[in-house]
Amino acid sequence: MTTVKIKTDTLIVGAGQAGVAMSEHLSKLGVPHLVLERNRIAERWRTGRWDSLVANGPAWHDRFPGLAFDDLSPDSFAPKERVADYFEAYAKKFNAPIRTGVDVLKVERNVGRPGFTIETSEGVIEAARVVAATGPFQNPVIPPIAPKDQPLLQIHSADYRNPGQLPEGAVLVVGAGSSGVQIADELQRAGKQVYLSVGAHDRPPRAYRNRDFCWWLGVLGEWDQAAMKPGREHVTIAVSGAHGGRTVDFRGLAHRGMTLVGLTQSFDGSVATFQPNLAENLARGDENYLALLDAADAYIERNGLDLPQEPEARITFPDPECVTHPILQLDLAKAGVTSIIWATGFATDYSWLKVNAFDANGKPQHQRGVSSEPGVYFLGLPWQSRRGSSFIWGVWHDAKYVADQIAIQRSYLDYHDAAQRQAEAAPVALETTVSA
Repeated sequence: MTTVKIKTDTLIVGAGQAGVAMSEHLSKLGVPHLVLERNRIAERWRTGRWDSLVANGPAWHDRFPGLAFDDLSPDSFAPKERVADYFEAYAKKFNAPIRTGVDVLKVERNVGRPGFTIETSEGVIEAARVVAATGPFQNPVIPPIAPKDQPLLQIHSADYRNPGQLPEGAVLVVGAGSSGVQIADELQRAGKQVYLSVGAHDRPPRAYRNRDFCWWLGVLGEWDQAAMKPGREHVTIAVSGAHGGRTVDFRGLAHRGMTLVGLTQSFDGSVATFQPNLAENLARGDENYLALLDAADAYIERNGLDLPQEPEARITFPDPECVTHPILQLDLAKAGVTSIIWATGFATDYSWLKVNAFDANGKPQHQRGVSSEPGVYFLGLPWQSRRGSSFIWGVWHDAKYVADQIAIQRSYLDYHDAAQRQAEAAPVALETTVSA
């Protein structure tokens, strides 16, 4: 690890959607760069998701501007393998300099000279700049309240693949964002008795008045919100493209036989305790849902659009028994629960990035991806510049901004002062030998 094999201007770590987008923009700007990926391009889409996953946004929306899904209806939802193939095809489209099967082990700033030294599984690289494009979904998080020494299968949603993976018996799914609610729905359709722990969430309509919610968030300016609203830091979005795309309706799931419970609070042996906030969480989700319908109606009226009325969108199921008389404690053994799926999110892992670009909690310190450590950049973070930053199309736009900042820094470093310009312009003296 002492011989420098490669030197490049900018090293991009990660070849998912963020890394591919970054490479495209640097290529357009003529910035020499290299992308390293420990596995395959867009590997998380292939092996880090459950088998039946589809994109949460329609094909016309969840893509980069330069390439459409030519084999899918614009209003369909791309299967995960198709999404991975899309990014591979996109990278080939502009010959992205991606090297797969290379693990980045450590990045350190050089001492007394510019740039960084990067140790990898294939040797040493030196680069003037480093872009961490590994995204937010790195280390699955199972909270410390998880029961210990219980005869239960406990897996994170990142490790769930299909219902056949689970033993016979009921399932507790903890977390009701997009992943948790889709997995719970799939398990119920497979004949499992499912308990779904529901916390705070936003619940947009899948579509309203012939327009997908992605369209509504766009025309209403919601995707471009620059800052998260106070108190909304841990609110998930319950939305799904499964089964052709349908609005998530927790009461509807309950009327089909699913048992809803509040936020999971603790475990004592085989007894799970839930917070008494299920009705409140559902009500706040309803408020979010209805607020978007109201905003859409106002937009249609204000702009005189000819879109069909949809009064049925405001009809809700009555509260089921599990909401009117919530379960606050559940003996998992007596209820026949043999599995817990933790749909509880991920933590970032930048242990390989040995630079001064993090706060006391280990979170990246940055402004729109430009970090507090000169020469280090981040890409693919939630709310990096706006609400849409962690979505496919959003990361493409953030990558353009970061690439522009890199180009600006390169232009400054290309500056030569008057003395340097004069020295470069001076003729080179030729040494001659005169013989007698």
